[in-house]
Amino acid sequence: EMCIRDRYQRRVRGLCTLLVLQTLMFRFTTPALKKLQPLGERVLVKRTQAAKQTKAGILIPEQVAGKVNEGTVVSVAVASKDWTPSVKQGDTVLLPDFGGNAIKIEGEEFFLYNEDALLGVLSE
Repeated sequence: EMCIRDRYQRRVRGLCTLLVLQTLMFRFTTPALKKLQPLGERVLVKRTQAAKQTKAGILIPEQVAGKVNEGTVVSVAVASKDWTPSVKQGDTVLLPDFGGNAIKIEGEEFFLYNEDALLGVLSE
């Protein structure tokens, strides 16, 4: 008969093995995510970070800074016979307050939006 301690040790060993396998799988699949190609009519966007200090050097707390509703297009889905993208990689776009699917790639946060959810293209 196995004592409780032996069962616990087996379970911990199994969980550690699972964790190591997941970590190895993540390491091998992460480079593939770097070249994420959106499907359908989607656009991959990196949201612009809010300013952390003013031009005069005054620090702005995160609660006050809020989130910026603009971002840079990282990747666009391939055009189809029914749809032609109106944005291209590198465009600065105006984003809605809510929506989009958050994706983390190597610690960086990106968002997938349907192109029709984007509010506009910002130009300088």
